[in-house]
Amino acid sequence: MTVKPTTAPAAGRTRERVVTMRGIGKRFGAVRALTDVDFWVDAGEVVALIGDNGAGKSTLVNLLAGVHTPDTGTIEIGGAPAEIGSPADAQAYGVATVFQDLALCDNLDVVANLWLGRELVSGRALDEVDMEQRTWTLLRELSAKLPSVRVPVASLSGGQRQTVAIARSLLGDPRVVILDEPTAALGVAQTAEVLNLIERLRERGHGVVLISHHMADVLAVADRVVVLRLGRNNGVYDVAEVTSETLIAAITGASDLARPTRTEPHRSVTEDPADVRDGRTATITPIPRRTSPRPPGRGGRS
Repeated sequence: MTVKPTTAPAAGRTRERVVTMRGIGKRFGAVRALTDVDFWVDAGEVVALIGDNGAGKSTLVNLLAGVHTPDTGTIEIGGAPAEIGSPADAQAYGVATVFQDLALCDNLDVVANLWLGRELVSGRALDEVDMEQRTWTLLRELSAKLPSVRVPVASLSGGQRQTVAIARSLLGDPRVVILDEPTAALGVAQTAEVLNLIERLRERGHGVVLISHHMADVLAVADRVVVLRLGRNNGVYDVAEVTSETLIAAITGASDLARPTRTEPHRSVTEDPADVRDGRTATITPIPRRTSPRPPGRGGRS
């Protein structure tokens, strides 16, 4: 494994370690999905988690999100041991996850999607005014661009839908926000919108875990890159000191392959011992092609 040391924070700037995972192992039957994986995130840091399909990225973040529980290893939130046995536990510890399918209700408007399950009430009725005001306040803090918060989510673009899902995850003021392929299937303008949103999360002091296959997006917003390969750590890189070629080599394992040996064409070498003693070159004689007698034709004629 190739591990590159990350740079220290700038002078006068300290980062709180919000998540630490040590020696994480997870098995599904006979399949070992993760083996002795270490992972950590600081406040105000964007950490990209990358790897090929089946590398263990989703399994690792599902352990942090409470979807699964680890077989081995420890998880610390804010420096204290954490037992995350369910998504509710993860939310209580301040871990918010935006999965790739977003889990939005297309028939509801933006306000209803943001406050679904935790609606504000005034007496016996929903406090629609307060929820709408808080929604606009949050969206302005994220510099989000939405035409209205009273339009159905189905009418929004892919980038705007991603904005709604991320904004919903911030209502509980989480320490860590996990984004699973947030720019997948988005156009150029929508991708730029989501990347700007990730920048806003960093400025707000959230730790961000970004899962992505797009190297350009990773290098654009991440501070640090963690590479998984076959369920194990295969590199930790500072974005300021790494190239996309290095990351791709770590993902595919190309950096771990030995140099191929040179193969010579098949030939016969005849050496005279006297020539070897005198330092003269050997005589190279190509092997003659084998020829077989022509089989007799029909009628007994050869």
